[in-house]
Amino acid sequence: MLTKPYIFLCCMFIGNVTLAENFEVKMLNRGLSGSMVFEPNFLKVNVGDIIYFKSTDKGHNVESIKGMLPIGVQKFKSKISDDFVFTVPKEGLYGIKCTPHYMMGMVGLIQAGSASNFEDSARVKHRGKAKKRFKKIFNQISQ
Repeated sequence: MLTKPYIFLCCMFIGNVTLAENFEVKMLNRGLSGSMVFEPNFLKVNVGDIIYFKSTDKGHNVESIKGMLPIGVQKFKSKISDDFVFTVPKEGLYGIKCTPHYMMGMVGLIQAGSASNFEDSARVKHRGKAKKRFKKIFNQISQ
């Protein structure tokens, strides 16, 4: 039988546990913002949250973009047409792309906590539709 002090300590411990949130990002041939998109293409999350990249339409993947990760975070890349689970390890911005559809603008951005690497991430050069879509996303963060 637990006494009152033990029950109190158990409740204190359980009360301080923070549960990670789960998010889903669909990889689509066509979405609300056009063709070849991550939906949503911008997420604001917390460190420890889990993002499920769902290969809703086949032929897509998710890959981190060089220069658009917080310092010390390992690059990542999923296989084509596979779902991918990513647990956010550190505060900052995470730039993502679909490798085969990058030039077509299939890009996205994840913000965990503060955008501590905003300037570095915003300086990364992109071409084609990726450049236009990132400009829109960075404008969202700035406002």
